[in-house]
Amino acid sequence: MSRKVRAATVLAFVLAAWAASAAVQMRIDAEIAPYRNTSETLWIPSGKVLKRLSFGHEGLVADIYWTRAVQYYGGRRRDHKTDFSLLGPLLEITTDLDPHLMIAYKFGALFLSEAPPEGADQPEAAVRLIKKGIQANPDDWRMWHDLGFIYYWNLKDYSAAAAAYLEGSKNPKVHPWMKVMAATISQKGGNRETSRFLWTEVYQSTTDPSIRENALQHLNGLKALDDMEEIEKRVAAFHDQTGRWPQTLRELVTHGLLRGIPSDPEGFPYELGPDRKIKLHPKSKVELEEENEGTRS
Repeated sequence: MSRKVRAATVLAFVLAAWAASAAVQMRIDAEIAPYRNTSETLWIPSGKVLKRLSFGHEGLVADIYWTRAVQYYGGRRRDHKTDFSLLGPLLEITTDLDPHLMIAYKFGALFLSEAPPEGADQPEAAVRLIKKGIQANPDDWRMWHDLGFIYYWNLKDYSAAAAAYLEGSKNPKVHPWMKVMAATISQKGGNRETSRFLWTEVYQSTTDPSIRENALQHLNGLKALDDMEEIEKRVAAFHDQTGRWPQTLRELVTHGLLRGIPSDPEGFPYELGPDRKIKLHPKSKVELEEENEGTRS
């Protein structure tokens, strides 16, 4: 088959799929028109109703409703709104239509479980969604990882998290770290290293920019906690060596305990509070340098 023929075949397939999806969506929109009103309410019928209206195109309609769920989530975040009341129902409809649409479970659960402004702050709904996915896809061990992650990070239910990782580790195709995670959480509960491992796995397993950015923010936050803990140790070392507490971090630099005033991964300098605890300066290093330049000029 020549390149032109292949290209024409692909184009014909795409156009046919688009026409089919458009026809199905027009029929669905016509059927659900009576449910609409001017306020933001759930006028969308259930997944079972949509299956009946989809004429065998359940997968196509599921993709449409997954897109709607993503657009709804993105729109709420863009507009700085914290009410995500339609997100759960949209995900429920999507997974009713296509119980094997794995992306809807994984990222839908993240959208639901994250605290505002990143998400809907509905971790219990996220747990229900993942459990639904496990029931429909029992051979996918990563669903157990997603469940354990929500129990661990969002609900702080470490026994449930350990149980989820242990159950997932029974899959013959599972990665060995699932059993390690079960043992680690059972022994230590919530700790920074475990959190870092989980967020790193989220960061590395997705190509979605918003999910990667969210994971990176969590990783940066964990790094900042490490930095603060280390600087506080050096503050204590200054006291041991001099018999007094430093007033600023600059004294630690002068004393050779710091090479310079350190900053967090996002460029905000650390500073010493009156309670001898390390905190972040409200202005970034770049903003402070610009202010200094303006003062000098």
